Amino acid sequence: MGLSATATPEPRRLGAPLIALTLMLASAWFLNLNAGFKQVVLLLVGTALGLTLYHAAFGFTSAWRVFINERRGAGLRAQMVMLTLAVLLFFPALSAGSLFGNPVTGLVAPAGVSVVFGAFIFGIGMQLGGGCASGTLFTVGGGNARMLVTLLFFVIGSVSATHHADWWFALPSLPATSIVQVWGIGPAVLASLAVFGLIAWATVVLEKRRHGALEALPASEHQGLRRFLRGPWPLLWGAIALALLNYATLALAGRPWGITSAFALWGAKVLSGLGVDVGSWVFWQAPANAKALAAPLWQDITTVMDLGIVLGALLAAGLAGRFAPNLKIPLPSLVAAVIGGLLLGYGSRLAYGCNIGAYFSGIASGSLHGWLWLVAAYTGNLIGVRLRPLFFVGERRPTMLTGC
Repeated sequence: MGLSATATPEPRRLGAPLIALTLMLASAWFLNLNAGFKQVVLLLVGTALGLTLYHAAFGFTSAWRVFINERRGAGLRAQMVMLTLAVLLFFPALSAGSLFGNPVTGLVAPAGVSVVFGAFIFGIGMQLGGGCASGTLFTVGGGNARMLVTLLFFVIGSVSATHHADWWFALPSLPATSIVQVWGIGPAVLASLAVFGLIAWATVVLEKRRHGALEALPASEHQGLRRFLRGPWPLLWGAIALALLNYATLALAGRPWGITSAFALWGAKVLSGLGVDVGSWVFWQAPANAKALAAPLWQDITTVMDLGIVLGALLAAGLAGRFAPNLKIPLPSLVAAVIGGLLLGYGSRLAYGCNIGAYFSGIASGSLHGWLWLVAAYTGNLIGVRLRPLFFVGERRPTMLTGC
C-alpha cells in the first residue's frame, strides 16, 4: 500500500497539517454555500475515514497479500471484526427501512458473471496497482506519488467500463438479493457472524501452523491522545472506526459508503468536456447516473467523501511526520501502476463496486453479490501476488497459492 510500519518517521512538519486543514475549511465553506450543510458533514466523515485508514494502515490489499505470502492473518481478522460490527448495526436499520427517521437502503446488486469477472480482475489490480479503492485514496493523500498514477488509470478504467457495462450486465446473473429481506434479521445476522467467525478461525489455525504463534502487536512510541493524533493505531481501532463511520454514512446519505462510482463520474465529466457524447451510453442513461452526470461534482456524495478521504490522509500523514512525496518511481513499478489502475477501474464497475462498495458495504447490506465479490477478488489476489515479482524487483515470489 506504499506504507511501511517499520519506516523511521520523518521529523514532524507543520506544512502538511496546515495545508490539509486549510483545504478542509475551504472545501467546507464552498460546500455549505453551494451544496448544503449535509455535504459538509459528509466531507468530515470522509476526512475521518481518511485519517482512520492512514493511522491504522488499514489496507485490504496488504492484508490479503501478507496472508497469502506469509499466513499472517491479523489484517483479515480485523476485517472480520469490521464486518461483524457493521452487520450488527446495518441489518436492523435496513430491515426497518429507516434510520433516525430517514429512509435508508443497502448497496444490493445482482450476483452474476459480471461480478465474478469484475471482482477477479479487480483482485489482480489490487496487487499490481498497490492498493484497493480506499487504499489508493488514502495513500495518495499520504504523499505516495506512484499511487497518483494508479488513481489516474483507475479513473480511465472506470469510465471505459461504463461504455460496455450494458453488455456485461446482460450476462447471466441472479437478481439483486438481500439475505436480510429473504431470511429476516435473526437468521441473516447469525449466518453472517458464523462465516466471519469461520474465516477468522481459519486464519488463526493457518498462522499458528506456519509460525507456531500469532504475531505480536507492534509497539507504539505514542500513547493516549498523542497516539490518536499521530498514530499508528492498532488494527482493531481502525476496524471499529470504519464500521461506525460507514454507519454514519448510511444515516446521512441514506445508503452505505462507496468510492468508485465517483471515479467513473470524473472520467465521464472529462470526456463530456472534450466533446464525447457520454450521455448516449446506456450506463449514463439510467436515471441516477444521468442525474449525477448533469449535476455539478460538488453535489455528488461519493465525490465529496473521496475528497475527504484524501484530505484526512494528508492530515494524518502530516501529524505523523511522514508526508514526504518521492517522485522517483522505477519503470516496472510505474507499468504495474498503469495496468493495475486499469484493472481496478474496469473491474469495479463490472462488479457493482470495489472493496468498499461491494465487499464492505455489500456484505453489510446483506447482498449476495458482496460474498461473491469476496471469493472472486481473493482469487484474483492469488494471481496478482504471483505477478508482483515481475514488476517489483526483489520481492519474494510465494511458493504456493493455497494451503499452509
